[in-house]
Amino acid sequence: MKKLIVLSVAVLIVLSGCFSTPAREVTNICNLLDEKVSWYRAAKDSEKKWKVPMHLQLAIIHQESRFASKAKPPRNKIFGVIPGSRPTSSFGYTQAKKATWDWYQLKTGNMTAKRDNFADAVDFVGWYANQSSLRSKISKTNAYQQYLAYHEGHGGYNNKSYEKKAWLIEIAKKVETKSNTYKAQLSQCRDQLDSNRIWTLF
Repeated sequence: MKKLIVLSVAVLIVLSGCFSTPAREVTNICNLLDEKVSWYRAAKDSEKKWKVPMHLQLAIIHQESRFASKAKPPRNKIFGVIPGSRPTSSFGYTQAKKATWDWYQLKTGNMTAKRDNFADAVDFVGWYANQSSLRSKISKTNAYQQYLAYHEGHGGYNNKSYEKKAWLIEIAKKVETKSNTYKAQLSQCRDQLDSNRIWTLF
């Protein structure tokens, strides 16, 4: 019985290491953005600034963190049970590594940007997709290729490192599907979201 309790606690610690705040499995993006009006405002600003579709940016964030602000990669497990160190410095909505985030801050001048702030996170995704367009000649509307570059980095993408990762190809396909789903949903609710956005200014 005592061993079972210890094992249960260890499992809970491992799971809590993935998402320090509740993750959201969003099936309808309209419902989330209606609840989080400031998120819609930030996503729309990023879309306008970087010319990257909102639905694509949100699909990448969904894949990376399920919209959990404190998300971190699961810890490595010692003896298959005991939580160890984390494999990377990935953190926040975008799961950006510290070095990549530092690069974003330097290039944009947004030195106070934080990985657990949604407005900063969505701006980062728009900026990175714009970089993928410039460095890897990827269309800003191509969610599949954009995600591959997002995951592998521009050097890895340009060297086609993803071709040896069947699991990553499948994830990129899921991001593309999610992006298309969000696009269809947003086409039905953007007018209402814009109306909500205006009213929050008063």
